[in-house]
Amino acid sequence: MATHSNIAFFIPHMGCKNSCSFCNQNSISGKTTAITISEIRSSCLSVYKTMSLDQKRTAQIAFFGGSFTAINRNLMIKYLDCVQDFIGYDGFFGIRISTRPDAIDEEILEILKAKSVNAIELGAQSMDDFVLEKNLRGHTAKQTEKASKLIKNYGIELGLQMMVGLPLQDEKSVIDTSVKIASLKPQTVRIYPVVVLKNTLLEKWYNSGEFKPFDLNSSVDLCSRLLEYFNLHNINVIRLGLHAQKSMEDDIVCGAYHPAFRELCENKIYLRKMTKLFDGKNPGSYKIFVNSLELSKAIGHKRSNLKKLKSDGYNVVIVCDEKCDKGILRLGL
Repeated sequence: MATHSNIAFFIPHMGCKNSCSFCNQNSISGKTTAITISEIRSSCLSVYKTMSLDQKRTAQIAFFGGSFTAINRNLMIKYLDCVQDFIGYDGFFGIRISTRPDAIDEEILEILKAKSVNAIELGAQSMDDFVLEKNLRGHTAKQTEKASKLIKNYGIELGLQMMVGLPLQDEKSVIDTSVKIASLKPQTVRIYPVVVLKNTLLEKWYNSGEFKPFDLNSSVDLCSRLLEYFNLHNINVIRLGLHAQKSMEDDIVCGAYHPAFRELCENKIYLRKMTKLFDGKNPGSYKIFVNSLELSKAIGHKRSNLKKLKSDGYNVVIVCDEKCDKGILRLGL
């Protein structure tokens, strides 16, 4: 089966009634002006011509950024209408949008359902009202719960987005948010560790000493545990870390950014598994057998896992073994 993909269009800061503490949409999306109908249709046609039928059937046209359902209603409908020709039996699978929890109601869902929208991602960010208020989100956790239930009632795929390391967020708040998100049974989750960007309120708070973001190592440790938790609950984490792009990297002040953030988290999961194998074992030379598809995760970014184990006294060689199921490790001498 072809890998799922998005034909993504960004609607920069349109529909957002306020500016959240962390937000610099120009940096995040790389866009400063609204995309036009002709640009959308031209891009869709170009991609349509290059994809096989199987690829098109697993691809979605996606409208991200700017709270799609909060923009001018007529413009929203025009955006949706202009791509309908590309959706159907011999076209793309449907439409995915992202929006705010307080910009979803039954009227909007009726429109979206009729216009081929089959996945909605909500920017929940936190399920802690104190965190939401501090960071000027303009909605509550209850509104996220209500919108999530409405979306699922309409038979539309639910995605939830959360952030890690916002002001007033400690580890407990982050974990509580993940538990509450899992209880809403979304099909997908995106996890974004906080990065302080230029020209944001976070930058002001950071420069004044009011806010100190999680560092990279602590963010990797926490986010790797979130990844394990959502995997355990059969919730697909479709994004872990901000998408690497120069427009954003040039504006980063500080925070938990790494272009291979997900890889670091997956490496961390494997390091914990390997460390557990050595409980009660004497230092020495060992082999660890893994599925070949997960060899790089076991070795770690720039061989970091092997280096850490060696520093603990365990000289490890990773060996591929197709008898090992994915995620399962076996220790040998």
